[in-house]
Amino acid sequence: HQQKSAVLLAWMVFCGLYRSFVAFGLVKIVSREQSSIAMARPYQLQPIKLGCEVKGIKLSEDVPDDVIAMIKEDVTKHRILVFKNQEHLTPEQHLVVGRWFGEIESTFYNHPKSPHRDIFRVSNDRSEGCTNVGRTGWHIDGSFQEAPFSHSIYHIVSVPNISATVFAPLTDIIENLDVEKRALWDRLWMVSDRRSGPKHPIIYKHPQSGKPVMCFHLGMTETFVLDLDKKEKKFLTEEETEEVLKGILHEFVKNDGSIQYKHKYEPGDLIVTDNLAVGHEASPDTQLPREKIGLRVMHRVTIAGKSSPKK
Repeated sequence: HQQKSAVLLAWMVFCGLYRSFVAFGLVKIVSREQSSIAMARPYQLQPIKLGCEVKGIKLSEDVPDDVIAMIKEDVTKHRILVFKNQEHLTPEQHLVVGRWFGEIESTFYNHPKSPHRDIFRVSNDRSEGCTNVGRTGWHIDGSFQEAPFSHSIYHIVSVPNISATVFAPLTDIIENLDVEKRALWDRLWMVSDRRSGPKHPIIYKHPQSGKPVMCFHLGMTETFVLDLDKKEKKFLTEEETEEVLKGILHEFVKNDGSIQYKHKYEPGDLIVTDNLAVGHEASPDTQLPREKIGLRVMHRVTIAGKSSPKK
């Protein structure tokens, strides 16, 4: 009886100390999903200039829920994951991977050779896919929508001799702005060239990380509004709009594009991007003729945004 009492007393003391540790922040309670991240990864991450390469996992096989949770966390943390050697991934499996991140939202493009309405097929040959895609300037996908796409998933199907997608980290660009330009961008809202589209702040907080990111499209912007959230709002003139667009472009290309990560595709590459955290554009050589560089075919899946950009 005395032994049981001693054990009970020790347990009560432990529980009391544990509650105190939690109250003072000395012990952190984590969710089941968070705790899964602490588990050993069944794949390897290799840092690259922006994001990580991922090896040691086949997305064409069944991926357990805890591993999916790890991948989602890694995408948020690293912004870009390049899964290598995914040659055997079918279009249906590409869509399965997309649904890990949310509801798939089809674009308005629908090429006859696309294997599914929710897969955007792009190419340098118009008989094989939509051409000139991503060549209208630096952008995020879906800036013309109330909620821009949260993620984009690219799978290279046919790799030409050359061509690349070029990415840039939006938070890094914002945090390296001079004081005057940062103050101006903080007051600007973009107006899509699709007149029915919403107005979004150029700079806002990422809905997951809380870091400053950008909503923009250098090739699909009608104008900007200064101080949309105030009574004295002003629509910029055509000349002022052009000046702002040039100023944004400058931040992506200055210092010979040192902020950029140029991904040159290898067979089987599948890229998952946090679309809200990185800007991108297709390199000019993506549209060189098939006779010169070979056939380029890319399948892209986009995930519906979950929130509208807000200050």
